[in-house]
Amino acid sequence: MSRKSYNMDMCNGPVLPKVIAFSLPLMLSGCLQLLFNAADVIVVGRFAGKESLAAVGSTSALTNLLINLFIGLSIGTNVVVGHTLGSDDKEATKDNVHTAISISFLSGFALIIIGIIFTKPLLLWMGAPTDVLNKAAIYLKIIFIGMPATMVYNFGSAILRATGDTKRPLYFLSVAGIVNVILNLFFVIALQMDVAGVALATILSQCISAALILLCLSQIDGPCRLNLKKLYIHPTRLRRMMQIGLPAGIQSSLFSFSNVLIQSSINSFGSVVIAGNSAAASVEQFVYISMNAVHQATVSFTSQNTGARKPERINQILFSCLALVTGIGLFMGIGINLLGAPLLSIYSPDPLVIEAGKIRLLWISLPYFLCGVMEIIMGIMRGLGYALTPMVVSLLGICLFRVIWLSTIFAWMPTQEILFVSYPITWLLTALIHALTYLYARKTHSLFRPTPSLSK
Repeated sequence: MSRKSYNMDMCNGPVLPKVIAFSLPLMLSGCLQLLFNAADVIVVGRFAGKESLAAVGSTSALTNLLINLFIGLSIGTNVVVGHTLGSDDKEATKDNVHTAISISFLSGFALIIIGIIFTKPLLLWMGAPTDVLNKAAIYLKIIFIGMPATMVYNFGSAILRATGDTKRPLYFLSVAGIVNVILNLFFVIALQMDVAGVALATILSQCISAALILLCLSQIDGPCRLNLKKLYIHPTRLRRMMQIGLPAGIQSSLFSFSNVLIQSSINSFGSVVIAGNSAAASVEQFVYISMNAVHQATVSFTSQNTGARKPERINQILFSCLALVTGIGLFMGIGINLLGAPLLSIYSPDPLVIEAGKIRLLWISLPYFLCGVMEIIMGIMRGLGYALTPMVVSLLGICLFRVIWLSTIFAWMPTQEILFVSYPITWLLTALIHALTYLYARKTHSLFRPTPSLSK
């Protein structure tokens, strides 16, 4: 099948059907990627006990804290490749692709060093219970060994998304996801490897998806074709990626920092609540990843139309994506609350764990659509080329407010409900501020200024 069959014209034609066609494979891809972690959580919860479940589930906030700075650069990759494709600058697109893949390898190896050195001290700082600490440290150290593959997959997928191709990453993750589940069962049940087994299964499956992405990029036609023998870093392109991606990465890392603080508060309730929270977080991530697929569509569509100088399509992109993400968030949020007990029982049969998980689902997954609305407006801003504004707004609206909430309201009333209600409050607050910044951007961005007439 030719490369053209995978690409999408984002600059012409109706917006909503194309956003749906772009987002659906991303949703399925994201759900498959979540199954890597969900398979870990389910297998250890069923076959290794609640301490192992807590050990695996309690590490996600810390993992995100350490990798999101680098993942932010992949967001920069999506935007800059989208801009140069939209403006039909083939040479700049080629430079962007080779720079991005080079950075993915370097960041992956940097994360191996960071993860191995800082894993246990950070777990201790988070107040991980003694019955969880050692297993969590083993799991994390193995996961970080696989970080080069994780980075390559994320950067490579960002390049394909910029071209409108969201199908092939889905195919690659399908293969890797099947391998992950099989290896999980083999390592944990047959070899009794506990958390080390699920971590090893995860990184092996990630290596498969990364290899498939590299093979794909090496064989496609056009300016996005990758030559692995000629990897290089183009200083100008790297600078532009960092201008957009670094603020996004800092924002994501500080988001994760606030979540680490919340995880530390959850840890104070003991291993049963940690396990329930881990199971609920795994379930609700399927809601988030589905909404985030629309966010990624927002960034890609806005980037290409900005490069192509088509301002009239930006509002169409905004309202189409807002409608889609709200519908997805409400439908899935209500659904997993109605099915909360049976879904949580997949992870653990312990009734106390299930009850603890249902509390989180009620306060976070039900109003989750607000998070989607916030991300769509933020995605429009990033696609337009803004980097600092979305970062500053999000840091003030999300991170600072949550830190203040933990040190005041939660300190006075330390319950799970009080802890979790901070999420929807911060989503709504930040979405409103992002909306105001977008209205200001429409008045000041060069894209929306009338082109001077050349007629006399």
